[in-house]
Amino acid sequence: MKEEFWKAIVECDPNYDQLFFYGLSTTGIFCKPSCKSRTPKREHVKVYYAASDAIAAGFRPCKRCRPSEPTWKSAEEDAATRLLEMIHDCYNQPVTLREMASRLYVSPFYLQRCFSRCMKITPGKYLTRIRMDEAKKQLLETDRNVSMIASGVGFRNSAYFAAVFQKETGCTPTQYRLQQKKQGKTGTTR
Repeated sequence: MKEEFWKAIVECDPNYDQLFFYGLSTTGIFCKPSCKSRTPKREHVKVYYAASDAIAAGFRPCKRCRPSEPTWKSAEEDAATRLLEMIHDCYNQPVTLREMASRLYVSPFYLQRCFSRCMKITPGKYLTRIRMDEAKKQLLETDRNVSMIASGVGFRNSAYFAAVFQKETGCTPTQYRLQQKKQGKTGTTR
C-alpha cells in the first residue's frame, strides 16, 4: 500500500474518498478513507480502487461511512431513498402516502413524483409488490388463515386483500396456497 494512502486512512482524509477504498481482513468490512471508525492496523488493510472490487473480494460495506452508496444524491433521489426505506420498514402497517410524506416533511405529490422518477414505479405499486411478496411467503411458510395474513401485511380488509392478491397473481390467496402445495413448494410452520 502506498504511504500516501495509509496517511489518508489515518487522517480520515475525505479528499481520497473517490480514489480508493480499504478493506479490513479482520472484520470483512470495507470503508472510505474518510471513515471515522477506529484506525486499523496497517497489516490488516487491503486497498481497492472500486467498491465493486471490494465487494467481489468478499468485503461488506461499512454501515458508518456507506462506501457503496454514491457520495452525492439529489433531493429527489434522497426523498425516493427515504421513502423506499420507510416502505420496507412499515409495509405491514396500514399506511398512506400522505402519512409517509408527512413523516418526511414533504408533500405527497412531490414524494410520488420523486419516487416514480427514480424507481420507475409508483410508491403504491411498489408497496403492493412488497406486500404481495410477503403474503406469498406467509401463505407458503405458515398455516395462518388469509385474514391474519392480510392484516399482517398491512391490509385493513381481508376481502380487499384477496381482490388485490387475485389481481396481482391471477388467483385467490387460498388457490395460490393449494397450487403451491400441489407443486411441493411449502414449508409450513406456525
